[in-house]
Amino acid sequence: MRRPGPSARIRREGYLFCLPGLAFLALFLAYPLFYNVWTSVHDVELGSLLGGPEPFNGLANYRTVVSDPGFWHSVRLSLLFTLASLVLQFTLGFALALLFARPFPLNGLLRSLLLVAWLLPPVVSGTLFRWLLDAESGAYNALLRAVGLGGLSHDWLTDPSTSLAGVVLANVWIGVPFNMLLLLVGLHTIDPELHEAAAIDGASARQRFLRITLPLMRPVSVTVLLLGLIYTFKVFDIVFVMTGGGPVDATRVLSLYVYEVFFTFFRFGQGAAAGLLLLVVPLLAGVFYVRRLRREETEGDAA
Repeated sequence: MRRPGPSARIRREGYLFCLPGLAFLALFLAYPLFYNVWTSVHDVELGSLLGGPEPFNGLANYRTVVSDPGFWHSVRLSLLFTLASLVLQFTLGFALALLFARPFPLNGLLRSLLLVAWLLPPVVSGTLFRWLLDAESGAYNALLRAVGLGGLSHDWLTDPSTSLAGVVLANVWIGVPFNMLLLLVGLHTIDPELHEAAAIDGASARQRFLRITLPLMRPVSVTVLLLGLIYTFKVFDIVFVMTGGGPVDATRVLSLYVYEVFFTFFRFGQGAAAGLLLLVVPLLAGVFYVRRLRREETEGDAA
């Protein structure tokens, strides 16, 4: 009988080492996903959990969800919330990365303090901003009154016209340190001699930023924006803690819509369908991100 060679044994041992990770993914990722898909094509309600029937209804749950005006209202709010958050946190993160890329006293300490916002649990951050923006006892309105601008004090989270802005502010506060950290790493990969040579040739600071820094930071910037899109589009905890989706659905983003269908109306089939539709944008962003990474690796190997 022929004994397996060293390469076959190494390959078999590699598969054995992969088994725990594969089992974890199958149990906590693949199974819930497939079960959610199964639920989305069945009529599952509260009675079904008590042993009632779960009849197959095809795409009826999806048709019900996409015909609901509340679903499209939540989609628009999610897109607006995501776009505003990405623009603000990326811009502020880039500005802070440019600041901390230069040596100055207390650079490391200030950078570490900024990371606290990212390290705090989102529930804690949401509670903090709910207190800061409170109409009666909020620190923000108290500060406005203290500097003689009491006329600008406002019910920030109970007014439909400003509640979404308050939630965006909290999410930006959490996301800026993450953006700053990744962009700062990207800035450190740029050869300082490029800026020195450009300065010797008479290029101004603005020209060096536009012609050297921005083009070389493009791969890192795309990665930061895509990761921010994947995280921000499905944000639930901050919005739930600060406003609960109100007032009058002014902050009911798509994740809260899915939550309400599931746990308020107990329409589990429709909730599963809405949850899968929630995954569309992050999934497309993830596919684009992976393809971009592979393309960069291929171009790097070719170079």
